Amino acid sequence: MKKLLFVFMTLALAACTAAGNAMGSQSEIEQNKEKWENANISHYRYHLSITCFCVFSQDMPLIIEVQDGDVVSMEYQSGNEIDATSRELFEKYATIDRLFAELEADLNGAADEVTAKYDATYGFPTEVTIDFVKEAADDELYLNLSNFEELP
Repeated sequence: MKKLLFVFMTLALAACTAAGNAMGSQSEIEQNKEKWENANISHYRYHLSITCFCVFSQDMPLIIEVQDGDVVSMEYQSGNEIDATSRELFEKYATIDRLFAELEADLNGAADEVTAKYDATYGFPTEVTIDFVKEAADDELYLNLSNFEELP
């Protein structure tokens, strides 16, 4: 009986620890999202590199300009044209607000594992790793946001 109680307690504590880690990640994203919102930046440009098992990886980074929540321009730094299929994927990450929304969805169960680093000043994600199915190969997505600049 003691052995059964020990196994039960171990499983219960493991579940609490996992829930605590997920909540800690959620808290971290909420704090950084609030920092981003408080910065009140409406016009900006940044470079976004998306790395995955994808055909477009050699054309990265994207140069994205956003004004008042709308994408003003999105282009490959290489100068190659963005095809419709790739653009559909890129749209999910084309503004910092959309990037936060995708991260929140992934943290809430759309992905098995998500890690993120955030800009110390403005709070936006700078490095994101998303593993949609932990046991699957080649489903990981890596996002790197750099060269952020606020525009007039």
